[in-house]
Amino acid sequence: MSQSVDSEGQEQVEGSVQTAIASRVDGGVLWIARHWLALFNVLVAFYLLLPLAAPALARAGLTTPASLIYSVYSATCHQLPERSYFLFGERPFYSLASLETSGLAEGKGLFERRAFRGNQTTGYKIAVCQRDVAIYGSVVLAGLLFGMLRGRVRMISFKFYLLLLIPIAVDGLSQLFGLRESNWWLRTFTGALFGGASVWLAYPYLEAAMGDVVRAEEMRLR
Repeated sequence: MSQSVDSEGQEQVEGSVQTAIASRVDGGVLWIARHWLALFNVLVAFYLLLPLAAPALARAGLTTPASLIYSVYSATCHQLPERSYFLFGERPFYSLASLETSGLAEGKGLFERRAFRGNQTTGYKIAVCQRDVAIYGSVVLAGLLFGMLRGRVRMISFKFYLLLLIPIAVDGLSQLFGLRESNWWLRTFTGALFGGASVWLAYPYLEAAMGDVVRAEEMRLR
């Protein structure tokens, strides 16, 4: 008899724990659904802030954290100095020829060039290229704009989205295969167009989906 009572009590405790866990999970899902846009904006902004912090750290002599950031982002970006923005130097960007007169050894290959992070003359490069800076920056700005215009932004078709990707495809692929060399403003423009178009395509769909989650959870909790 005593063993049966203990077993029932244990089952009640386990049931209460499972209910509490489920309630916390549901609450977390509901919070994310309500605040997904702010969460996305913060995450993308943080992802962009670290590459911007790398040259500041390098200039301050904090080479270890700067090197860590450069190394982490090297997995997602080529980091070629002639296609990157620089901070704290004579200019915000440089051609390969001008870099070779300011500290980068002449005739270096791709891997040697991407390892060049800058010096006191050139300043220090941002840990992602010009195009990536424009992409992530435009995603943040477009996300903030979407928040201001929430409910008034119409979804675009996937065909129109592909049309908006033509500039970055032409500029990036022609440069990749050596047909031509792009420049800083084309990389920036095409990157910003890609980032903004991606937000325009994805965020209205996410807003609708998260709204459905909020309504479903609120109805269930009633």
